[in-house]
Amino acid sequence: MQKLLLLGDEAIAQAFIDAGGSAINSYPGTPSTQITEYVIKSKEAKEKGVIANWCANEKTALEASIGVAYAGKRAMTCMKHVGLNVCGDPFMNAAIIGTKGVLVVVADDPSMFSSQDEQDSRFYGHWAMIPMLEPSNQQEAYDMVFFGYELSEKLGTPVLYRIPTRLAHSRAGVERRNPLPQNPLTEPADASSFVLLPANAKRLYRNLIDKQPLFTKSSEESGYNKYFEGENKKLGIITSGIAYNYLMENFKDGKCPYPVVKITQYPLPYNMLSKLYDECDELLVLEDGQPFIEEHIKGFLGKGKKVMGRLDETIRRDGEMNAEKIAAALKLAPAKGMPVPEVVTNRPPALCQGCPHVDSYTALNDVMAKYHGKVFGDIGCYTLGFNMKAIDTTVCMGASITMAKGAAEAGIFPSVAVIGDGTFGHSGMTGLLDCVNEKANVVIMILDNDITAMTGGQPSSAHCKIAQICIGLGVEPEHIREIVPLPKNHDEFVKILEEEINYNGVSVIIPRRTCIVELKKHIGEKK
Repeated sequence: MQKLLLLGDEAIAQAFIDAGGSAINSYPGTPSTQITEYVIKSKEAKEKGVIANWCANEKTALEASIGVAYAGKRAMTCMKHVGLNVCGDPFMNAAIIGTKGVLVVVADDPSMFSSQDEQDSRFYGHWAMIPMLEPSNQQEAYDMVFFGYELSEKLGTPVLYRIPTRLAHSRAGVERRNPLPQNPLTEPADASSFVLLPANAKRLYRNLIDKQPLFTKSSEESGYNKYFEGENKKLGIITSGIAYNYLMENFKDGKCPYPVVKITQYPLPYNMLSKLYDECDELLVLEDGQPFIEEHIKGFLGKGKKVMGRLDETIRRDGEMNAEKIAAALKLAPAKGMPVPEVVTNRPPALCQGCPHVDSYTALNDVMAKYHGKVFGDIGCYTLGFNMKAIDTTVCMGASITMAKGAAEAGIFPSVAVIGDGTFGHSGMTGLLDCVNEKANVVIMILDNDITAMTGGQPSSAHCKIAQICIGLGVEPEHIREIVPLPKNHDEFVKILEEEINYNGVSVIIPRRTCIVELKKHIGEKK
């Protein structure tokens, strides 16, 4: 079959198409974005009638996938790790109802290259009591999509599919399989399982508990978890996902002298781990993320032997795993990679030259210099307004509006929120409704640059509808102000800000100008 050079993200996307996937519903978030982008742009996917959508947020995306599964077809929803928080409700309930044919692909971001925290999604999967897959390379990333769907449909459960940044954004050759047809349209065998009335929910939760031995048996027998013998029994090593590759980089001959358990499927393969524990004097746990395996091992193997890893900071608890950290833990000379060229320098994130947000923040700074108020920021390109000393906070998607409301109620004046059109559509609308209902004294700036810019230019769900949405939520039309953020309109922008700050109620200001990067793309396409 054909061999392709693919990113880890692209390998998952191609496997989704090849494995008979019917619909992928996602919300963009680095490092997961390229999965859905690949399917959207795939000519092959279009020819097969594959549905590929960017949704308003991760919750709506996963709910759509559950709807696809209700129809008997294979679905995928992709997100970054913090997006799993947003869809926690349908995620947990999808496990209880025994949703078949759904892969929830979550890209974790150890070291926070483009995120606000270092969350490990395996804790969510364990909490939901569902199987999890964590490939160690691009070929496994491809193959495990096929296996994940087989597992999901056989055992009657959604599957959490976890990848870290380095696997998502590195390339390798991938052997494709023969494509599968899409599942036919069917009805659920037990339609009542999708109705979570208490009587049904109690029965279904018991079913989920009863399936746990089957999930563990699959982890032991599927072949994705492996036990490698080693001569030196002074140390046993447990690796998960990509950490196995980092370990092997330290041994030129490809042979680790210590026994190794490679984990790429969960629940944990307890028989393999017990064997390793019994054979070795000490254990070292290598996992890219938080100490998920380590904590579980100390629970069920707490028999006195030393277990090292992130908890005791043999490997630093924060930051991503790499070959150098493993070499230090094993007291080996680190493997030498290619030297970094002198031309390569750090490039901290910054607003692009010509970005419309610069003009918005310039006007806001000029006005706020006269007051002792605060500006509450949000997630997106406009977060970089912090470098202009234009915002005081950034916590999570949609928090700008609700934090501004709370601060205003506590006595901060003026209390200003800054949010983008994409984030407003994702999770800002409900906060605005709270402001209207409580008649909060806030000014909300919704920076509309036509797209979801931070993740690469995906469509914005609220673009060109922001004013109508605000009216529908109850904002008084005369206090919904629109302006084009340009230097020539600076004085008018300042005047509008002054007027709305001095209005005792909910004001919305919508600076609207296309993202400069997106504008350059369109100009290039026309040429």
